[in-house]
Amino acid sequence: MIPRDLVLENDKVLLRPLEASDYELLLPFALEEPEIWYFSLVRAAGSDGLRHYMDIALKARETGQEFPFIVFDKVTGRYAGSTRFYDISLPFATVQLGYTWYGSAFQGTHVNRNCKYLLLRYAFEEWGMERVEFRADARNVRSIAAMKSIGCQVDGILRANMPTADGGRRDSIILSILKDEWRDRVKSSLETKINFL
Repeated sequence: MIPRDLVLENDKVLLRPLEASDYELLLPFALEEPEIWYFSLVRAAGSDGLRHYMDIALKARETGQEFPFIVFDKVTGRYAGSTRFYDISLPFATVQLGYTWYGSAFQGTHVNRNCKYLLLRYAFEEWGMERVEFRADARNVRSIAAMKSIGCQVDGILRANMPTADGGRRDSIILSILKDEWRDRVKSSLETKINFL
């Protein structure tokens, strides 16, 4: 499993394990930027929403189902958001990467690509995963574009597979990166992109 104290970092970002004490660091996003979670089933908007969101993430880490990180942007010296590994399946060597969100000031910057690079490198090269999967609301054009930009391939659409926070059902788009794709092209492409950001 993932070491409990795992930290991933380069010269641009640092990802460390999310802790309950990080509530105060993330609270400004919850209070001032509720639009961040528009497409999320579990929304961290508002003080109670953030506490609920963090409680779920921390309990899932205790059971080994998930591993949430808080993201620190070294360039600005500010905390930027959160991301995590989830649906961890060691027998099948697969994991999902998601629950990713950043404050509006960090969206479209160097932060996401650097985070994804570190997470993917760990998943494939340290953890030995064969497949890393990504999911999003099929209406979330911005998130889908970001996933494709790091090298994800579209697997397909799961129709009406999840409820939405506002009621109704959503279609989910499934994307993935395979171990040989990481080795053959995705890693080098991402390294080029993050070095020129």
